[in-house]
Amino acid sequence: MSKQKILIVDDDANIAELISLYLTRECYETRIAGDGNEALALWKDFQPDLILLDIMLPGRDGYQVCREIRQESDVPIMMLSAKGEIFDKVLGLELGADDYMIKPFDNKEMVARVKAILRRTRQKDRDKDAAGREVSLPDLVISLNNYTVLFEGKPLDMSAKETEILFLLASSPNQVFTREQILDKIWGYDYVGDSRTVDVYIKRLRQKLPAHPLWQLSTVWGVGYKFETSKV
Repeated sequence: MSKQKILIVDDDANIAELISLYLTRECYETRIAGDGNEALALWKDFQPDLILLDIMLPGRDGYQVCREIRQESDVPIMMLSAKGEIFDKVLGLELGADDYMIKPFDNKEMVARVKAILRRTRQKDRDKDAAGREVSLPDLVISLNNYTVLFEGKPLDMSAKETEILFLLASSPNQVFTREQILDKIWGYDYVGDSRTVDVYIKRLRQKLPAHPLWQLSTVWGVGYKFETSKV
């Protein structure tokens, strides 16, 4: 089996080399980019399985790089930043990042998160190759065959994670899922991130899903979320 490839984007060469050392020990192939422009060029040339992306970069910052990559690809992105404010984390997740680590971080935890993300990505790829899965509701079709969401026959702009979360909830209508259950099923049992990540994705789904009289994404206060459907 070929090595999985990780692109490390950080303008601090010492940090980048240290991250590369730890990941190389885990048998990953790495490349390093020192700024946003180099990151975008290397991403297309190297075709990584995961990108570790610092936010504070010369030229294009990490937010801009993430935004541009997300226009073309669902490659997993984990943002790295000395910014610990909730606003910065939420912004990164809303732009499409899969995880967010605050510097300074423990290298063992960083490796654990990398493994969790890549394990989940491999499972998603296996799901794509397996028999198709699809949920059909009035005016809404969610398919994991090709990761599409159709409303009244027209595609909605959904990321892979958004599609997976929506499929999970809609395939068990009116069942309540806790944030921890959603993290477990979508990111993997050993995901070590913040449960507020789920809130960010639910917010994005609500912004993208049109209102419909027969179904909606509902919050069950103090518990979690459910895809509520009317009995007709």
